Amino acid sequence: MNPDEEPTPQQPSAPQPETPSPRPHVPPRPQKASGPAPEIPMPGETRIGGVRAHVGRKNIDLDLRRIKRRKRFGYVITALTVLFVAFIVAPVTWVAVYAFIDPPTNVLMIRRAMEGEAIRHRPVPLAQVSPHVVRAVIAAEDNNFCSHSGFDFEAIQDAMASNARGKRTRGASTISQQVAKNLFLWPDQSWVRKGLEVYFTVLIEAMWPKRRIMEAYLNVAEWGDGNFGIEAASQARFGIPASRLSQLQAARLAAVLPSPNRWRADRPGPYVQRRSAMLVARARTVKNEHLAGCVLLLDSVRPRK
Repeated sequence: MNPDEEPTPQQPSAPQPETPSPRPHVPPRPQKASGPAPEIPMPGETRIGGVRAHVGRKNIDLDLRRIKRRKRFGYVITALTVLFVAFIVAPVTWVAVYAFIDPPTNVLMIRRAMEGEAIRHRPVPLAQVSPHVVRAVIAAEDNNFCSHSGFDFEAIQDAMASNARGKRTRGASTISQQVAKNLFLWPDQSWVRKGLEVYFTVLIEAMWPKRRIMEAYLNVAEWGDGNFGIEAASQARFGIPASRLSQLQAARLAAVLPSPNRWRADRPGPYVQRRSAMLVARARTVKNEHLAGCVLLLDSVRPRK
């Protein structure tokens, strides 16, 4: 540089543009989902929620078991109620009603009517029936009628012994049993009917006096050709009311009771004649030994010695 030359002033250099420093990378924010933000479980909350769910399920199971027990208990109560009504209330009420009124019909009458027979049934009070009929029927059907309580166990043992010896099958049904069968049941033989017969016999003996049992028997017994009851039989066979039957006529009507559609009291064959004579003698014994005293007031009075 020449010292004589004046220094030329240096022009300031243009400022250089600053290079921007690199910005730190910021990750993009996640988009918020529409709706409420999910709850963030607190520490220990997951365990508590599981316990609550378990307790809830357990309570539901207990409630279901309780409901099932109640339903089963309800079924048992319903079954017991039905059985109580069917085997206690209904039979007792039925027997109690028939203690005061005569049934208009029974199963055997309905069956005979369906077979084409004209049914004649005229119930009458026992006061309008000859005492000869009561004695003859006791002599023929149930000699111990006044002394047993519905079942003649002595006669049952005799019948069993007779049948075991191979003789003709012999029955031992008392008048009370026949009333139970004729009024409340059906005539066919079966163990079910026999069991029900025993049950109704017990009810009849417990709730009815012997006089009513005899009256019901005489008013419902079958005497053949659609005639049911002693009044209809007396009118059909002898043309007279039951109150006027003689000792022999009563014996003939009692003689045909085992097979009323096979034998006839108004036109007796040899068997009915023999049996009628035997029943006349037995009826005298019934009177003399007061075996009809529970039905006939005259027979209950013993003569003074």
